[in-house]
Amino acid sequence: MKRPVLTALSFQIAAVVDRDPTKAARLATPLGAAVATDWRKVVADPAIDIVLVLTYPDTHAEISIAALEAGKDVLCEKPLTRTEAEATAMVAAARRTGRTLKCGFNHRHHPAIQEAHRLYTSGLIGPAVFGRARYGIGGRSGIETEWRSDPAIVSGGQLMEQGIHVVDLFAWFLGTIRRVTGFTSTSRWPIQPLEENGFALLETAGGVIASVHSSLTQWTNLFEFEIYGGSGSLTVRGLGQSYGVEELIISQHDPNGPFSHRTIEYRGGDVSWKAEWEEFVGAIDGHRQPLGNGDDGLHAMQIVNAVYAAAKSGQAVILPSAG
Repeated sequence: MKRPVLTALSFQIAAVVDRDPTKAARLATPLGAAVATDWRKVVADPAIDIVLVLTYPDTHAEISIAALEAGKDVLCEKPLTRTEAEATAMVAAARRTGRTLKCGFNHRHHPAIQEAHRLYTSGLIGPAVFGRARYGIGGRSGIETEWRSDPAIVSGGQLMEQGIHVVDLFAWFLGTIRRVTGFTSTSRWPIQPLEENGFALLETAGGVIASVHSSLTQWTNLFEFEIYGGSGSLTVRGLGQSYGVEELIISQHDPNGPFSHRTIEYRGGDVSWKAEWEEFVGAIDGHRQPLGNGDDGLHAMQIVNAVYAAAKSGQAVILPSAG
């Protein structure tokens, strides 16, 4: 979560934890928070109500489960954990303790995505026919030395790191993903065995198919998410900043008349982080599941891992929960 969001919260930031106290102080000092290097002591503090887990994926499960068992509500960054087994244990801990667990799918909270989902569920474009998404950034020299390129720390390459956002969006819009296939490739950046390009086809139980391309060789940053229905389409382009102005294009299809397109532009800064926090707090106060909960985080990981399995075997993979 970004500092401008933290400074606007109606909560006291009690502590910022990092193994490097200098890094912790960089964020903690402007917030008036304590600097800590031992997350266990902070999580055990009875004065703390909420824990934000913004660490590398290999520590998500340990910290989150300890926090949940200590009676804290948890907002954990995506991907939910490094392995599905860890994610399953985390979800079980939230269920066992009755605490709120939210996965950091901030893309659900972009205003264009929110409005697209509202219009889709209202039936504006009819039942879904297909979905399509492209999401990419350009890599950088030395990327192979970063934590994102360490298989011991992360749960996958570009598809898991960035593409998981649109994978989650398709599951949210279209429903549980039943079957997948896909391909991965790495040819530009020396990050093997992780992929720099992931290509996936996702199929719902109802037979709706969505395509995903997540890339680390997209030299100009790109975000495009589309849902096509029987009587129109909804397209979200851009996320603000380097991805371009966030916009929603609403298209209506009349086979006997002209096409109709309407574009809404969402200018200004990225409000998804603030909206994500407000949803999380609202879920805690309302004693309900948050939008993008632990089960959603687990399902998204299962989908991406199934794509990896399909790429390796050359065969489509049916997700375990789909039967």
